Amino acid sequence: MKAAVGLWAEAARLAAAGVGFAWVTVVRTAGSTPRHVGARMMVLEDGGILGTIGGGRWEYKVTEAARAALAAGRSRAVRLHLTHELGMCCGGEMEVFIDVVTAPPPLVIFGAGHVALALAPLAHSIGFALWVVDELEEFASEGRFPGAQLVHGFDTPSWAQALPLGPRTSVLIATRDHAVDQQLLEALIGRELGWLGVIGSRGKAGRFRRRLEARGVAGERIARVRMPVGLDIGAETPEEIAVSIAAELIQVRHAGQPRSGDAPAEVEVEQETEK
Repeated sequence: MKAAVGLWAEAARLAAAGVGFAWVTVVRTAGSTPRHVGARMMVLEDGGILGTIGGGRWEYKVTEAARAALAAGRSRAVRLHLTHELGMCCGGEMEVFIDVVTAPPPLVIFGAGHVALALAPLAHSIGFALWVVDELEEFASEGRFPGAQLVHGFDTPSWAQALPLGPRTSVLIATRDHAVDQQLLEALIGRELGWLGVIGSRGKAGRFRRRLEARGVAGERIARVRMPVGLDIGAETPEEIAVSIAAELIQVRHAGQPRSGDAPAEVEVEQETEK
């Protein structure tokens, strides 16, 4: 019972921290098996496990299946015969249910200006966990971004450690300074991210692409960056631009990539009003 309580406590801690994991529960057994119905373990996104459902090749195979289920975001059942399929001496059969507990995907916004302020509540309402990065604490404040994780400063080593940058992470670059935007883009373009967008006009996007090409960045990497960012809905105001970005994030979530054209050139007005 004590071990079970420990697993539940850890599950609650991970959920509160926004970390995904998989519950693995033995739901059926037949013949001789190392554990019985109700035995549980947790599989973390990095492949670590807590608890046990019997060890050996059986547990290894189920852990592999749980990691695949986590990556796909889909729960599933796994049934294996311990002797016929795994070469174990037990002689029985076990079935588990892998229940994927997904954490909200992170959205990191560099720049705490007008668009970020309008986008934050929209992003929260569609299921994103929010990180806001800005050098000015009066901009990236709890009062302006309630519930967001706040990081102050655009120093690469500091935010690289503080932020959840990974395949599920969406990143929006929208600072007050085009030079900072360029530096952030160069630092992030080689990372495996779920989505990377840069706010600005088509002219700015063209200049950024030419500079990336001159630095030897691969064309396929550049093509994956959304510049200008957001779906083309004719947005002009910060609130409208935020809607276009939120719509693109939803589209990427369901379709894997945006399906419409560039955002309007007027997006760059946002940059000028924040300087």
